[in-house]
Amino acid sequence: MAITMQVEGLDKIENMLQRLGDQAEGVAARALYDGAGVMANAYSSAAQSIGAAPFRYAVFKKRPPSFEEKAAVQGKTGIAKFDKNGSEVNTSVGFSGSGYVTIAGKQKAVRKIANAINSGTSFMEKQPVFRKAARTAAGPASAAIVAKADELFNQIINE
Repeated sequence: MAITMQVEGLDKIENMLQRLGDQAEGVAARALYDGAGVMANAYSSAAQSIGAAPFRYAVFKKRPPSFEEKAAVQGKTGIAKFDKNGSEVNTSVGFSGSGYVTIAGKQKAVRKIANAINSGTSFMEKQPVFRKAARTAAGPASAAIVAKADELFNQIINE
């Protein structure tokens, strides 16, 4: 005995899957932007917590960052232009395009000042505030990416 079955509604599912595939890169970029924003905020907060002292030349022991060096990195965190490569979307958060400032009569790159504060130098004390910020913000940034992607995919599914 043969049974005949007929399935209806597959066109609707096919269209929904097609929309998901067509809009996946845009969803990934928008979700990544939210996660990068969380990381940039963590870096900005870390810049506020840098210990500083008046500028002095290091003679016998390492010195803390000066108030000018601390001010140079505050508010300079940025999100790089997104690099879309096939199914991947990449960006970076940091001080790369932050420019230069004059400290003690010399032009210095803001990213070099941030690196010197974070890693220390032969004349500056190490304060790994940006490393700590990246480590502590990685989880919330990932959660923000997943939450935004879920929200956007649910919008596409419910269209």
